[in-house]
Amino acid sequence: MNINIGDALDFFITPEGLMIRKYTGVSCYFCSAVDNLSYFRDHLICHNCIEALKSGNPSSHSNEAHPAPPKKRRNYRNQNELLNKLKQLMLEHPNVSQKELAEMLELSQGRVSQLKKLLP
Repeated sequence: MNINIGDALDFFITPEGLMIRKYTGVSCYFCSAVDNLSYFRDHLICHNCIEALKSGNPSSHSNEAHPAPPKKRRNYRNQNELLNKLKQLMLEHPNVSQKELAEMLELSQGRVSQLKKLLP
């Protein structure tokens, strides 16, 4: 299924039971284009890719026209490491706000609040 942590998922209820699959969004299955899409066998395919497949030469389709955007991956960090860094920053900067701590740690203010609740 090629599903990784942080990937969006689609959930469907069918007569056979629950079906889960990776969310693909509204873009071409091959090149991630978002214009001139057609639905074929459970996938969206752009007009350029369809023409390239019809010609029997898929490599003739240039991805330069609409390159796939780079995937942003979340950077998961060890909670204990974050707690130690937060504790150290709070000792060094006792009057700093959660927002400023979040910027220093490259986290959201909400995550800093969660971590502060875990501190002894």
